[in-house]
Amino acid sequence: MGIITPMFSQTKVGTPANTNRLLHRAREASRVLRVLSALLFASLLLSLAACNAPFGLALGATATPTVPTATPAPPTATPEPAVAIVNGERLPVREFQGQLAQYKDAQTSLNETVTDEEASKAVLEDMIAQVLLAQGAKAGGFELSDEALQARIDALQTKVGGADQLLKWETNNGFDSPAAFRVALARSLEAAWMRDKIVSAVPRTADQVHVQQILLYNEGDANAVLEQLKIGAEFDTLAAQYDPNTRGDLGWFPRGYLLEPAIEQAAFSLQAGDYSGVIQTEAGFSIIKVLERDANHALSPDAYLALQDAALKSWITEQRAAANVVLAP
Repeated sequence: MGIITPMFSQTKVGTPANTNRLLHRAREASRVLRVLSALLFASLLLSLAACNAPFGLALGATATPTVPTATPAPPTATPEPAVAIVNGERLPVREFQGQLAQYKDAQTSLNETVTDEEASKAVLEDMIAQVLLAQGAKAGGFELSDEALQARIDALQTKVGGADQLLKWETNNGFDSPAAFRVALARSLEAAWMRDKIVSAVPRTADQVHVQQILLYNEGDANAVLEQLKIGAEFDTLAAQYDPNTRGDLGWFPRGYLLEPAIEQAAFSLQAGDYSGVIQTEAGFSIIKVLERDANHALSPDAYLALQDAALKSWITEQRAAANVVLAP
């Protein structure tokens, strides 16, 4: 509960025997929104130069009564220090610190090394994204009833062994009161609704190409193979020579799916039956052939998740750019 894990992962394999895996985005099937650490947001730090009060303290004080017999107004409640304010909504420092500790623990359990700066950025950006999603849900008409929220809390209490155990977990994870936890849980549920709305709008078909590849690690060899193709050599025969296991078959893929944009750009510029020139990538030197093209081809589960991920990131990036986000100094 509350453990922060990466939403998706991706790998690249660079051996000729695995060219079908060389360029694909391998992604975890979970659609739980936690850390959007792959996202690089433009900095939107707003100036606080006009404010001399510490971040998280009330800006201004109650005026001193001028009439001796007047009853002074009750003091304004001091808001809890915030790590960020997103469109007027505060993200408490205590909650951020709790999430940060969980993130670091998760990375340690995965034998991953992450710096304090990297961890802080990942957690903060995740929390900001969650607020933006929750705000989008409200703007989209979603209303989380008190009954539904309480039902979720009751289920959590049952899961962890009772109200006392849940309260202990809340305290250990940066929530200074049950009310603070309710706010965070409501935000999470609202964000999940908005996330699902965004990703469910992604079509299950797309313009796709079916591609075969010849991958070499030497430019001279690649140029020699290209010359063989020009004088009539069969692409499939040469592909099998350099990759006997898969014959260089990259399968079907849509735009935005490959790790190598140069390969993707070349593939979608070719007609079915055509092959490319030598394309230099991080993996080596490739020549590709478009075997088939379909403007409305069904997406594979992995490609569908990739496009859902892209849609989610695009939505958050747009909202982040338009948002009023103030970060603590």
